[in-house]
Amino acid sequence: MSANPAGVSSGLREVWLIRHGETQWSLSGQHTGRTDIALTEHGREQARSLAPSLATQRFDAVLCSPMARAIETCQLAGLGDEMTISADLHEWDYGIYEGLKTADIRKTEPDWSVWHSPIAQGEDLARVQARAAAVIDGLLALRGRVALFSHAHFLRALASCWISGSAALGEHLYLDTASVSVLGFDHESRAIRRWNALGERRALM
Repeated sequence: MSANPAGVSSGLREVWLIRHGETQWSLSGQHTGRTDIALTEHGREQARSLAPSLATQRFDAVLCSPMARAIETCQLAGLGDEMTISADLHEWDYGIYEGLKTADIRKTEPDWSVWHSPIAQGEDLARVQARAAAVIDGLLALRGRVALFSHAHFLRALASCWISGSAALGEHLYLDTASVSVLGFDHESRAIRRWNALGERRALM
């Protein structure tokens, strides 16, 4: 699918991608897909640090992953009252690798990567790409500015699909916890307008 199909006319202006705050597993580097782990206290502080910049924007829709770490981030960032849960925004399903670190997986599978390896009982790149493409189709039917609270690997795949039609470039897009990125347009072409921005206090650290 082309990233910029001819004749697309949309009232959508911007999509703000907000990764949830720190969890114990994001801190340790464990793959966290289906496990509904809570934010750490530091993660809650990170989420609160988003509130001042988000409060300066008007969002026409706020969509959130059903996982507790995303929901709590949305609430602490000040957008909980506008939140609609979207099951399609859940994290990559890591299958048999849930809870494991990449370094541990590579002890038995040296070249393993979530971006190009099979994932038994979970989602491979093609399945995540199809889910991201469906989310984008839904976004293009909306108007104005939309906020998405979701997870690192899925948001990276989504941004990659936005600009290229493929999730594969997400391998090269790093996201910190409680970061804000903005997808939008440059004339008629889809573009990344901001990437991996942090709350003001964190950016100064």
